[in-house]
Amino acid sequence: MSSSSALRVAVVGAGPAGIYASDILSKSGLEVSIDLFERLPAPFGLVRYGVAPDHPRIKQIIVALHKILERGDIRLLSNVDYGTDLDLDDLRRFYDAVIFSTGAIRDADLRVPGIELPGSYGAADFVSWYDGHPDVPRTWPLEAEQIAVVGAGNVALDVARILAKHPKDLLSTELPDNVYQGLLTSPVTDVHVFARRGPAQVKFSPLELRELGHVPDVDVVVYPEDFEFDEGSMAAIHSSNQTKQVVKTLTDWTLREPEELTASRRIHLHFLHRPVQVLGEDRVTGLRTERTVLTGDGTVAGTGDMHDWPVQAVYRAVGYFGSPLPGIPFDEAAGVIANREGRVVQADGEPVDGLYTTGWIKRGPVGLIGHTKSDATETIKHLVSDADGLRRAPERDPGAVTAFLTDRGVGHVEWSGWMLLDAWEQELGKPHGRERIKVVPREEMLAIIRGEA
Repeated sequence: MSSSSALRVAVVGAGPAGIYASDILSKSGLEVSIDLFERLPAPFGLVRYGVAPDHPRIKQIIVALHKILERGDIRLLSNVDYGTDLDLDDLRRFYDAVIFSTGAIRDADLRVPGIELPGSYGAADFVSWYDGHPDVPRTWPLEAEQIAVVGAGNVALDVARILAKHPKDLLSTELPDNVYQGLLTSPVTDVHVFARRGPAQVKFSPLELRELGHVPDVDVVVYPEDFEFDEGSMAAIHSSNQTKQVVKTLTDWTLREPEELTASRRIHLHFLHRPVQVLGEDRVTGLRTERTVLTGDGTVAGTGDMHDWPVQAVYRAVGYFGSPLPGIPFDEAAGVIANREGRVVQADGEPVDGLYTTGWIKRGPVGLIGHTKSDATETIKHLVSDADGLRRAPERDPGAVTAFLTDRGVGHVEWSGWMLLDAWEQELGKPHGRERIKVVPREEMLAIIRGEA
């Protein structure tokens, strides 16, 4: 491949979205040179740092992503932070097109009084802690016996499950040791999950919900009075096999007798409860919810019937939200890069030459990881059709960008460096019969990569 004639493309964000986009572009028929930037020392984004450690089936997606990057036709440049180590003008020097796939890592807001109290947490921060993200503190305050989780999706289930699960039952996973030690101190007995709509409207996946019922020494408790099915609910059940499975699992749990619930810890699933206030003066002492009623079309209305729950911590799992990137048009309301089918656009709707986006930062944090493939296909289709008209970057030697990073003192990590860290983590796990033990501190990760550990 000629470095001067090949289309030079930078992809910013080495999670599933960025890797899939790079792979699809590499097979598009264009003569192309692709550099994949990642701000963390390790690739794989959400699969490494957003999937619960006791979901090894989902983490197996890393195997497929690994195979794409190990081919060698896509160059990984990790430990490079867009907006800090380089900016858009820098990328324009070296690349004809840039694809942003930076995901969504912030918690969406839950606008209720008291949400700012100590003891109120965002699920995204908690997930980053238990997944060993290098940019969050090593410790987490686990002092509550009763906990509320607000949300009706898989992240809410993950948070509830990790909070309630006995730490010894996580030891076979890649759970970092500092997380295991932290969970050992937790006095939790009850975790309450609150969904504002009914059982037919929740966004749990059937498998994830069923797995909740098999956690050792943890009972799932549901309340028959929360089971209401209106016309919209019945339509959802009849039109979606996934909804039908979720409702069946939940309904089966209502049939259990109280004497069957003997576990030392419990996860309570509450439907038709809308959070209206986090209670407390100096810290969380409770959660107030309003009973809701289905309105016939799958939405709910308040009833004015309030209930106070004595909890000492509240976790909001109401969705993720994207973060703006320097120099890139951003839709603040939606939390995504302003775009039309993956082409970045200005406020007037005009496309920005050579800028594209894919993944959650393109469409919002919805859908499963597998959906990012079709999403990336749409974006790459437009990039390929635009290719001949893109203005060409002045510096076309692939070595120019790495020299630039070195001159700036940016210790970028390539694929060979990740392989050293990958092997190290697997070796840490072997004596314990675990696939790996994740290295958490950034400096320790980099020391291993540099051969200094």
